[in-house]
Amino acid sequence: MPKTWQEKFNSSKLPIVKTIDKRFADLTEGTKMFIASPKLIDVYINEIPEGVSVDLKTMRLDLAIEHQADNSCPVTTGIFLRIVSEVAFEKYQKTNNLNSITPFWRVVDTKMPIAKKLSCGIDFINNQRKKEGLS
Repeated sequence: MPKTWQEKFNSSKLPIVKTIDKRFADLTEGTKMFIASPKLIDVYINEIPEGVSVDLKTMRLDLAIEHQADNSCPVTTGIFLRIVSEVAFEKYQKTNNLNSITPFWRVVDTKMPIAKKLSCGIDFINNQRKKEGLS
């Protein structure tokens, strides 16, 4: 049976920094790459003030700098962003309280490939971004 979004969020894997020995996505050989965790992504997003949007590249760089690395892994950061988004939306479905969830729409915009994959749908993201003046 596949893991739930919450189980993926609660994963016990610890964040790490590793030096890559070959080019990977937008990172060059020798880059100190930070691999975060869903919980760190969640904390980061919750620190973004209402009405402010942060793009994925900025988030990756901010997290890397905070953890003494050159940049964050683009693949795992995207995966963890999806996990955080899905957990937040599931909580919203249970509570119907936007103030109690991680405002993932401050990082996820409707033009990103991840937006089409999320169970909340594009309209939900669009609506939240409009409410905060982000679109």
